[in-house]
Amino acid sequence: MTALTPPEGLLVPPGQGRVVEAPAQQVTFKVTGDHSRTASSFEVVVPPGFDVGAHVHTRSEELFYVLDGELDVLAFEPRIRTPDNWQRWQSPTGSKVVRATPGTVIVVPPGCPHAFANPTGRPAKMFFQASPPPDHERYFEELLEILATDGPPDHAAIEELRSRYDIEQLTPLRHGA
Repeated sequence: MTALTPPEGLLVPPGQGRVVEAPAQQVTFKVTGDHSRTASSFEVVVPPGFDVGAHVHTRSEELFYVLDGELDVLAFEPRIRTPDNWQRWQSPTGSKVVRATPGTVIVVPPGCPHAFANPTGRPAKMFFQASPPPDHERYFEELLEILATDGPPDHAAIEELRSRYDIEQLTPLRHGA
């Protein structure tokens, strides 16, 4: 009779994980769909001036935890989805964009518009978790490849990428101060 080998967990020490980079931006894959059936986990460096743009997913659930720096964050349906600046949005109940500092947690269910931006002069760092895996893993790899090219971001390429990964873009992505 062969003994069954018990399952083992995953331990990712500080500074470890698979790193994907673009100038001033870095995503470290900590837990992928190879390790978890429920969520992918990343450590994300958000450079000054980066604005992911307001967007919504029909399937994905996300969790953000600010580790260092400050980010402006949104996680609500606004009264009006204006196509320019989500930082001025307000919900029907009065919720507004919040300046998230270390220790802030943001949970975004499917269907909820959300965004983050770094309005400060220094990088911010957050822990980011997305469910189900592996869509956000592939998305980050392809997005950072687009952002690594010289010149302004190719917005048509980003729009096509987002359409493949369950991302309805509501306001533009902005990269750089």
